[in-house]
Amino acid sequence: MNTREQLIKDLSKDVANDRIRLRPQNLQALCEHVLGLLFSPLAPVEITNEQQITEYLDQSYALLSDIFSQLNLGDCPWCEDQFSEILVKLRPLLKKDAEFIAMEDPAATNLYEVILSYPGLKAIALYRFAHELYLKKIPLLPRLITEFAHNQTGIDIHPGAQIGHPFFIDHGTGIVIGETAIIGKFVKIFQGVTIGALSVAAKLKQTKRHPTIQDHVVIYSNASILGGETVIGEHSIVGGNVWITASVPSHTIVTHKSEAQFQGALKAGKTEN
Repeated sequence: MNTREQLIKDLSKDVANDRIRLRPQNLQALCEHVLGLLFSPLAPVEITNEQQITEYLDQSYALLSDIFSQLNLGDCPWCEDQFSEILVKLRPLLKKDAEFIAMEDPAATNLYEVILSYPGLKAIALYRFAHELYLKKIPLLPRLITEFAHNQTGIDIHPGAQIGHPFFIDHGTGIVIGETAIIGKFVKIFQGVTIGALSVAAKLKQTKRHPTIQDHVVIYSNASILGGETVIGEHSIVGGNVWITASVPSHTIVTHKSEAQFQGALKAGKTEN
């Protein structure tokens, strides 16, 4: 048996035993449709009247039902009204997120620019939808949705995290927010921030492993805040590149002290040929 035949034989065994056969294009289509239902300018097809909106909503629900089948989750346990209820709940919350970003970012010229071009808002929107599924104890799909957002935006938010509104992610690349993190209202975080665990072990699965960030906190780029008992008090500012593993009182500024050391010749303004 040559290697090609061996590969075919091995894959045939896998296919025979697989209970899950997700088509990635369906997950992408669902995420794009959900974004369009949350922010109409993001809809991948034209929706300009009630008939088109009705058809678009039906397509979205059909995609969700198909994915339930592909993930071997059985029939979608909600009726269409419950799917709509989630979207009706999230739309005003996400509008507040978008308005907060537009208000706080001097680079934002208007709300449409935020909706159409800010990856942070898209990551927040898909997280909020996935979080609703997570609360309904739907397995696997919430994580797939936030990992799709991670792939598209570079922002990794676990669907189990609890995030208040409004919430502002600026730039966003490299942000990680863990499963048991709790984030309050009017929080702003920048690229590279980690709100993570001190250690990773299976025995910690049912414990709070990630920090609590209270209201009106600003966390600048590449800060790492770790540990389930760590609390960042309200109205605090965490500077860039800071490493925090203990709680910080409210109204505190935490900064990283950097030092530049120069060789004698360079310090004296001399150069060597």
